[in-house]
Amino acid sequence: MSQQSGQSTKSAFFDLTVDGVGYLNRVRAVKPKKGAEFLACTVAAMRGNVGDLGYTKFDCRVSGADAKKIVQLLEADVTAERTVLVGFRIADIYPETFVFEKGEKKGQTGVSLKGRLLRIKFARVNGEPVSLPTPTSVNGEDDTDA
Repeated sequence: MSQQSGQSTKSAFFDLTVDGVGYLNRVRAVKPKKGAEFLACTVAAMRGNVGDLGYTKFDCRVSGADAKKIVQLLEADVTAERTVLVGFRIADIYPETFVFEKGEKKGQTGVSLKGRLLRIKFARVNGEPVSLPTPTSVNGEDDTDA
C-alpha cells in the first residue's frame, strides 16, 4: 500500500503467527545448495487438554538475533537429550510435502509444517528455568533476520 503526496511508501502484509509452548528438538545448521547457511530446529508444540496432550511439529528456520542466541544457548541441552521446554512464537507457517525414504511409510507422501521461529519467551531445561538474555529488539518482538 502506498501513500500519496510525497510520503514514504509502506508495505502491506498479513501476519500469521502461532504462540505456544512446546519442546525444542533437532537444533542444527542447514547448508542449502544455494544461499547462506542458517540455523534450524524443530518445535513439538503442545495442544489440547492437559490430561490428553497432542503435539504438532514445526520445522523452523530460526530468525532474529535474539532467537538465534537463545537457540544456540539451548543447543547443548538438546544435543544431550535433556528436556527443553520453551514458550515460542512462530510465523509464516506453510505446509511442504515430502516422500518417506525409509521405514514403514517408505514411498508414501508426508506433510511437514514449516515456519520461522521468531521468539523464545521462556525456557526450562529438565524442569528448571533458564535465564535468557535480555531482548534487544524493539517493542519486545524479535522478528528480524540477522
